[in-house]
Amino acid sequence: MTRSRQPTSRDVAALAGVSVATVSYVMNGRTDRRIPAETRDRVLEAAGRLAYAPNRSARSLRNRRTEQVCLVVGSIGVPAYDQLAQDIHDRADDAGYGVLTIVVNSPARAAKAVELLQQRIADGAVIAPDIRFLDGAELTGLARGGLPMVVMSNTAPPDGFDVVRAPQTPACDAAFDHLFATGRRRVAFVGHRYEVDDPSTSERLTAYLAALGRHDAEPDPSLVVTGADDRVAAYHAVTALLDRPDPPDAVFAASARAGVSAIWAARDAGADVPGELAVVGAGNLPESLITRPALSTVGPATEDDFTEVARLLFDRIDAGVPERGRELSDPWAFHPRGSS
Repeated sequence: MTRSRQPTSRDVAALAGVSVATVSYVMNGRTDRRIPAETRDRVLEAAGRLAYAPNRSARSLRNRRTEQVCLVVGSIGVPAYDQLAQDIHDRADDAGYGVLTIVVNSPARAAKAVELLQQRIADGAVIAPDIRFLDGAELTGLARGGLPMVVMSNTAPPDGFDVVRAPQTPACDAAFDHLFATGRRRVAFVGHRYEVDDPSTSERLTAYLAALGRHDAEPDPSLVVTGADDRVAAYHAVTALLDRPDPPDAVFAASARAGVSAIWAARDAGADVPGELAVVGAGNLPESLITRPALSTVGPATEDDFTEVARLLFDRIDAGVPERGRELSDPWAFHPRGSS
């Protein structure tokens, strides 16, 4: 069985009655040469009839650009990552770029991501927050190799790349102070696995431990549990806490989705929120506003909006030369609502 030949720009040019150069100008969206609208329409119609698409690989070799950007995230299904991806896709659409996503959730995947970025699979990259397997030396090496990057981190220095920070500690301090001020004494922490395994990696857990000391509350290691990584795990974690003979009177969930699950778990256990159990989550999940009661949260001062992250990335790509790293900060705030 013979394979049908892929249509070429010469085929389009012959059908449209124009030169191959004109086909190239139209199909690549170039604006440095004036093409009559009637001619452009004729080329596009011919391309559609032949199901022709320009050779992106060849164009990339000529331009030394992939016309792709890369988003590096720590997992799939995180609402903030979803919004980040949407905002980058919107900006990429405007620039005629595609978006590649790499999930880095192990040292092996981190090494592979660095290798791919060194090989220039993309013209720039956004490194999402809470990725533990990419260290500063690797990011600096990528930047010095000429890769435009925006790194979302509260600790990385802007060493050849832009850094967007979202300091969490003051907002967490305010949330814990609020809980203790309303008479709570047994505050549980439902964290991500990496936080519970290594508290030094988490502003939220560090703030929790500091609040216990600040309010002379007796530390109880059994009240620090995993569960913030997904909704089901959070539900089971809070259910187990409430089944104890000495249940907590408050839960701080290190993700907003875990906070929502905590309210569901309390409801199903017959515990009144906030009377018997106060709940605070972390993040700006829209669902927080429609729980009953509405979920108190720590998170960005306004709705999650990463258009500035996308703008910074494409500014660096468009500059064409390495720039000094810039630093932006958008501190979190405490949003008290009905659950606390």
